Amino acid sequence: MAIGIESLFTSALGLSAPWRVENVNLDTARRRIDFDLTCDAKRLACPVCGLLDQGIHDRQKRQWRHLDFFQYEAWLHAEVPRVACSGCGKTTQAQVPWAREGSGFTALFEALALSLCRELPVRQAAALLRCTDKQLWRRIEHYVGAARTLDDMSAVRVIGIDETSLRKGQNYITVVHDLDKKRLLFACEGRDHQTVVNFAQDLQAHGGKPEQVSHVCQDMSAAYAKGVAQALTQAQISYDRFHVVAMANEAMDEVRRHETSTQPQAIKAALGDNDRKLLKSLTWGMRRNPDGWSVKQTNAMHWLQHSTLRSARAWRLKMALRTVYANAARHNNATQAKSELKAWLSWAARCRLAPFKKLASTLKQRLDAVVRGMLDNRSNAYVEAMNGLLQQAKRAARGFKTASNFIAIAYLRMSKLKHLPSNPLERAVPKYNVLIHRCL
Repeated sequence: MAIGIESLFTSALGLSAPWRVENVNLDTARRRIDFDLTCDAKRLACPVCGLLDQGIHDRQKRQWRHLDFFQYEAWLHAEVPRVACSGCGKTTQAQVPWAREGSGFTALFEALALSLCRELPVRQAAALLRCTDKQLWRRIEHYVGAARTLDDMSAVRVIGIDETSLRKGQNYITVVHDLDKKRLLFACEGRDHQTVVNFAQDLQAHGGKPEQVSHVCQDMSAAYAKGVAQALTQAQISYDRFHVVAMANEAMDEVRRHETSTQPQAIKAALGDNDRKLLKSLTWGMRRNPDGWSVKQTNAMHWLQHSTLRSARAWRLKMALRTVYANAARHNNATQAKSELKAWLSWAARCRLAPFKKLASTLKQRLDAVVRGMLDNRSNAYVEAMNGLLQQAKRAARGFKTASNFIAIAYLRMSKLKHLPSNPLERAVPKYNVLIHRCL
């Protein structure tokens, strides 16, 4: 049996009574296809109070951008009824089944846009969809906000707190991740103790309880520690191995830089007849693990250990701290770990190297939390990896104009939000009204 073109597109658009396609207009010169939709109903339920069988007051023209049909840009046009309700006395525009209220895009178009923005810079996604990036940002903020409102954080127990930057060296953003579920929970501007308080409030708003957070993995930030003490009263802090070893690496680099700049004659005498390129190999050899040394770096490090340079002592201190961590992971004994760490702290405090003396003082003040970080097999490695991806996204986008844009992208890509619309190209197209219900 033959089927009309209007009926065909009514089915293709997923429409059902009283909505149908009344007319289809293809403009090959403009590479555009327009669908005129109509509502056959004479009476409708009130969109406000739900009272059935109410009269239609008038109809208003509206249009929406839809997914492309073949190579053509598709637009939907309809005169949307406004219902005059005898019950609540209000005159309200009826909800169309293919788009959320107030949007100039269909729900499926917005779902595709969100899926592209998960993988591409927003400006590139906008270019592919032939719209403006501002239009996409508004939709990202709407859907992410709506999905976060429905997000459940009642099972959060172990978190990682860290900072990342919106711009190099400034405009810091605090991020809080669930280390069990591997997802972003919260992000806000700043890196003071108030950011942790703000997280605790957000956790409560999403069904979680701050007093149920048992463990916080973080860096040595005193501000974050203060926030945890105020807002997450039952949580134990552990200082991540990554940050402690990074501090030892920085202390070692500081010793090397200071020695190179202030004692060039001593360096020259130590080098003797050796190639000056040895210094470059030495710099990278000191930073890398021994199993990753090249031949030149191996030779440089062998030379360093037979020299009298302070850099050699700094490298031995750094490697000794790594050994303390390795032994703690191997034996998982709190008493032994604390004893070995105290021995290292004693050595660092007497080493006559100012950066390591400062590091020893810092670790001594936080001894229990540092030891806890050695033994609990938790780290901020996942948080650091996610921060790296955020910085990669920032570089790909050539920076973000505002912190709210940066945070919205972080939530979209890393929060594993369950109530975002699905990519319509990945599976069977869902019913419009189901999609709208999930996203509002």
